Amino acid sequence: MTVADRAFYDALVEDDAEELYENAPCAYLSLLPDGSIAKVNATFTAWTGHARDDVLGRRFPDLLAPGDRIFYETHIAPMLRMQGLIREIAVDVVCAPSSVRLPVLMNAAVKVDGATGEPLVVRAVLFDATERRRYERELVAARERAEASEQRATALARTLQESFLPAAMPQMPGFDVAGAYRPAGDGSEVGGDFYDVFAAGPDRWALVLGDVCGKGAAAAVLTALARYTVRAEVPRSSSPRDVLGAVHAAMLRSHPDRYCTAVLAVVERSATGATMTVGAGGHHLPLVARTDGAVEAVGRPGTIIGMLDESNVVDVRVDLSPGEIVVMFTDGVTEARRDGRFFEADAVRSLVASVRDDDVQAIADRIVGAALDFQHGDAADDIAVLVLKVR
Repeated sequence: MTVADRAFYDALVEDDAEELYENAPCAYLSLLPDGSIAKVNATFTAWTGHARDDVLGRRFPDLLAPGDRIFYETHIAPMLRMQGLIREIAVDVVCAPSSVRLPVLMNAAVKVDGATGEPLVVRAVLFDATERRRYERELVAARERAEASEQRATALARTLQESFLPAAMPQMPGFDVAGAYRPAGDGSEVGGDFYDVFAAGPDRWALVLGDVCGKGAAAAVLTALARYTVRAEVPRSSSPRDVLGAVHAAMLRSHPDRYCTAVLAVVERSATGATMTVGAGGHHLPLVARTDGAVEAVGRPGTIIGMLDESNVVDVRVDLSPGEIVVMFTDGVTEARRDGRFFEADAVRSLVASVRDDDVQAIADRIVGAALDFQHGDAADDIAVLVLKVR
C-alpha cells in the first residue's frame, strides 16, 4: 500500500457515521410525532446558536418564525400524517440569542412501526437557504423593477401618443367631426399614426391624418415634426400640396432616411354646403359618402412624403352637400389581416355605406371596431380614423 493509499484509507476510517451525522453540511433533527425534538446534530446548533440541551424536548414549531409556526400546524404536520413525507418546504428558524431568522428548506420523512403502522419518529433535514432566499429576493426585486419600468414606458408611450391626437375635437360651425384611434398590440410602444383638426382661417378648417414609418421614440420625433409642420404651414397656405411639400422638405432636411404618408383636407362652408380641397402624399384617399348613397374616393394619389427627392402632391377640390360624410383612415384599417386576407378599401366603402346614418363618433368607432374584429381583436398595426359630416 502506497503512502497516498494509506492516507486515503485513514481518512475513510476517521470519517465514521457519527462524524458524518454531527458535522454534515446540513442540519439533522429527529422529531417525535407531536413535533418534540428528540435529537439534533452539531450543524443545527452551530447554524442556529441554540444549545443542544435547550432545544431537546421542545417542539420544533416553537423554533420557527410566527407565520411558519402556523404553517407547520396547518400544513406540514397534516402532510406528514397523511403522506409520510414533505419535500422542499421553505421555513425560517429563529436563531439564538439575536433572534436572527435562518431561512431553510425542510425535507422530512416519517418512520413507522412495522407491526402497527404507528409513527415512531420524524427524520428531518434542513438545508441553509440563505443564498437562495437572497437570490429569490433579488429576482423579485429585479422583476418588480422591470415591471415598474415597463409601466413607466407604457405610460410614456400613451402620453406621447395622446399628444399626437387632439385632446378634444374643436367646434366646427356647420360640421360634425370625430376621430378614433387604436394602438397596435398592447399600446406599450409609441405608434406612427396621428390626426389633427384645427382652424385654418375664418370659417376654414384643416383635417390631417398620417402614418409615420416605424414605432417608438424615432417615430414620435417624426410624428411631432409632421404634425406641427402642418400646423405651422396651413395658416400661410390653404393648399394641401404646398403644406405637404413643406413637410416633405422638413423631413428631407432632418430625417432623410425616414418617410411618412399623409392626407390633408381643407374645408370651408359654401352656399350649397361645403368645399374641400384635398391632397394625399402616398396615403389612402378620403372616402365621401354622397347623399345619393354612393361612396367614392376623392383626390389623386401622390408620392410618399420624405421618400423621393421631389414631392408630387396634387390638390383636388370637391363639393360637399349637407348630410355628406368624409372618412379618412390609415392603413391599419385596410391592412388588417385574417387568414392571409386583408380588410381592404372595398370593405371600408361597404362599411361606410352601411353606417352613414350614424353620428360621426359612432362611424369612426365602427370602422375601428370592424378592423379589429377582422383580425380577432389583435391590432397588428395602429388604426386611426377621422370622420367629418356636413350639417
